[in-house]
Amino acid sequence: MKTTRIGIIMNGVTGRMGTNQHLMRSIVPIMKQGGLRAGGDTVLMPEPLLVGRSADKLDALVKQSGVGRWSTDLDAALSDPSMTVYFDAQTTLLRAPAVTKAIAAGKHVYTEKPTAVTTKEAFDLYERARRAGVKHGVVQDKLWLPGLMKFADLRAKGFFGRIFAVRGEFGYWVFEGDTVPTQRPSWNYRKEEGGGIIVDMLCHWRYVLDALFGPVKAVSCTAAIHLPDRWDEHGKPYRATAEDAAYATFEIEGGIVAHINSSWEVRVRRDDLFTLQVDGTLGSAVAGLRDCWIQPYGATPRPVWNPDIPNAIDFASTWQKMPDQRTYDNAFKTQWELFLRYVALDEPFRWSLLEAAKGVQLAELGHQSWRERRWVDVPPLEADAGRGARR
Repeated sequence: MKTTRIGIIMNGVTGRMGTNQHLMRSIVPIMKQGGLRAGGDTVLMPEPLLVGRSADKLDALVKQSGVGRWSTDLDAALSDPSMTVYFDAQTTLLRAPAVTKAIAAGKHVYTEKPTAVTTKEAFDLYERARRAGVKHGVVQDKLWLPGLMKFADLRAKGFFGRIFAVRGEFGYWVFEGDTVPTQRPSWNYRKEEGGGIIVDMLCHWRYVLDALFGPVKAVSCTAAIHLPDRWDEHGKPYRATAEDAAYATFEIEGGIVAHINSSWEVRVRRDDLFTLQVDGTLGSAVAGLRDCWIQPYGATPRPVWNPDIPNAIDFASTWQKMPDQRTYDNAFKTQWELFLRYVALDEPFRWSLLEAAKGVQLAELGHQSWRERRWVDVPPLEADAGRGARR
C-alpha cells in the first residue's frame, strides 16, 4: 500500500467548531480509519500541525486527539515545506490576513466561512489563490447533512414537480450568560469583532439556495438586536453591538421565493434546530439536519378554514418520514475527504474561494437591505465579470 502524506496546518482549532467538527470528527477519524482510500493501492494520510495562540490549549488538544503536533508560530509553520495545506478556523477578522499569508507561501487553502467581512476582501482572496495557482476551498458543510441530501435525491427524481416556495427556520435560544452559561462566544455579538448573525448565516444560505434551488437574484432582509445585555466568558456584562436575529426573503432564478428566519433568540418548537420546507406542484418536503418528511400531492389533506370548531386533521401525521437508504458520514468529514482528494488527485472540487465570496456578498447585501429598508439585487460575482460586478 502506497501512502501519500498531506501535511495540514490547522490554525484556530482550539475553538469550538475547529476542535469538534474539523479535528475530532473529521481529521482524527480519517487518520484512525487508516487514511483515505484513493483508488488502487494509494492511501491519503493527513498529518496535522495544530496552530494557535495558546500553548496550553494546543498541548491539551494534541493530547486529547492523540494526533498531530502544535506550534504558536504561524510563520514557521508556513515556511515548512512538508506542510502543503493551510486550514483556517479562526475568528472572522483574523481569517483573511492569515489566508493571504498562506497563499503567498504557496499553500493550498481550505477555510471556514465567512472568509472576510466585505465582498471585496473575500473576492481578492479568490483572485490571489487563482493567480498563485494554489488549490482552494471553503467549508460548505450543510450540503452534506443527511436531511438536505435526502431532499436533493427527491428533487433529482422529480418528486416536487415545479418548486415555487422555500421556508427555512434556523436557530435556538442562546442564553445571555448571567444565570445560565451561554452557548456561543461573546465576539459573535460584537460587530467590531466580526460578529452578527447576518454574516454568519447568510453565507450558509447562499450556498444552500444556489446549490439546491438556483442562483439567488435579490434579497430583502431585516434584523434586530433582541437581547442587547449579555455576559462574556469571564462573567463580565457587555452590550451587544451585532444583530442576533435576521429575517430574510430571497428571489431565486426561476421564480422561486425563499424565506429564512435565523435567530439566536428563538425557543424551538419544530423538528430540528434547522428545518427547510420546500413546496412544489406535485409534493412538499420538510428537511431537518438528519431527517426529511414528505407529502405528495395524492396524500395532501383538504383542510377547510373554520376557526369556530377544533380542527379534525392531525397535520403532522399526514407526513411520511423518509428512511435512511444509505449511510451518511459527518458532513464536515465528507467535505474534508473531497478536498484531500482534490489536493492529491486533482479530482473536481467546486466549493472554492469564489463560492466563499458569493456568501460574503449575500451577507453584505443583506446588511445593505436592512440599512436601506429595501430589496437589493444580487449581481453576478465571477472571475471574468469585471470590477463592476463586485460589491
